[in-house]
Amino acid sequence: MMKILLTGGAGFIGSATVRYIIGHCQASVVNVDKLTYAGNLNSLSAVADNPRYHFEQVDICNRSELERVFIQHQPDLVMHLAAESHVDRSIDGPAAFIETNIVGTYTLLEVARSYWNGLDPQRKAAFLFHHISTDEVFGDLDGTDDLFTETTPYAPSSPYSASKASSDHLVRAWHRTYGLPVIITNCSNNYGPYHFPEKLIPLIILNALAGKPLPVYGKGNQIRDWLFVEDHARALYKVVTEGKVGETYNIGGHNEKQNIEVVQTLCALLEELAPDKPAGVARYQDLITYVADRPGHDLRYAIDAGKIEQELGWKPQESFESGLRKTVQWFLANKSWWQAVLDGSYAMQRLGQGS
Repeated sequence: MMKILLTGGAGFIGSATVRYIIGHCQASVVNVDKLTYAGNLNSLSAVADNPRYHFEQVDICNRSELERVFIQHQPDLVMHLAAESHVDRSIDGPAAFIETNIVGTYTLLEVARSYWNGLDPQRKAAFLFHHISTDEVFGDLDGTDDLFTETTPYAPSSPYSASKASSDHLVRAWHRTYGLPVIITNCSNNYGPYHFPEKLIPLIILNALAGKPLPVYGKGNQIRDWLFVEDHARALYKVVTEGKVGETYNIGGHNEKQNIEVVQTLCALLEELAPDKPAGVARYQDLITYVADRPGHDLRYAIDAGKIEQELGWKPQESFESGLRKTVQWFLANKSWWQAVLDGSYAMQRLGQGS
């Protein structure tokens, strides 16, 4: 049975990927996660006791511990999702993004390369390092009707996107220089169950349920392409098992929406699904509050996911409407999960003012 070493498996996209692989695929997973503020093992409770799942609490910057994990578990593939991922936090504190996303990726590449070089010829030929990245490395599409393709030049705007662009370049360099077999994927904005509430969609849902202001940056006219996280998990597994070494694949949901449109849609869904509002709230949309825009805020991202559909046969199963409804329903039904998050280090504040 194929064994996958997956970094960042306690995070939002990582946990969705672990749950998908254990639930739907003939493979085992070694989840390597440092368990930072956004890492949550409760997101993996459904698979925690499965014999095909194993957890290692390890920082990807810790080379000796990574070497131990590779030697002990003998993985066939690597899926690298571990990253500091929130743009707002990168504005307020970029150092952690440089450390984890650049130094951590370098460390993992070096450990993987050493391990790969020591494999027997058959296992060496089958090995793969899959690096999961973001569409934010491409910068801003403001003023154009273009879409991000796999050949779009990099133009990152934030400390977060610059750190991810750096890690992408490292992965490609390790392929070209050392021959390490790699694949890179760049995805659009994910949303869905188990989403940490600092991000737009869960933040709006939980603030609305609490009767708090719904903060919208600037005029709310920023456009993002939205991808349901379970669709993304399916795509990642398809890429790592069927993709071509050395290639890049863009993964998107074909759902371009302005942020204000997303917030208004959430308010309408909550009117339907959670009509009993907090005291003093007549309509959820009355809570919408426009706040100062964050520095360097890109206006538009949009992905052309034609390559992965044509070459690997993947396309999203969820529309934005169906995925958003499922997301709201999940948060309404899983208060214990998000309440535990809010009882920790995150107080529902909007970050990234650059102060």
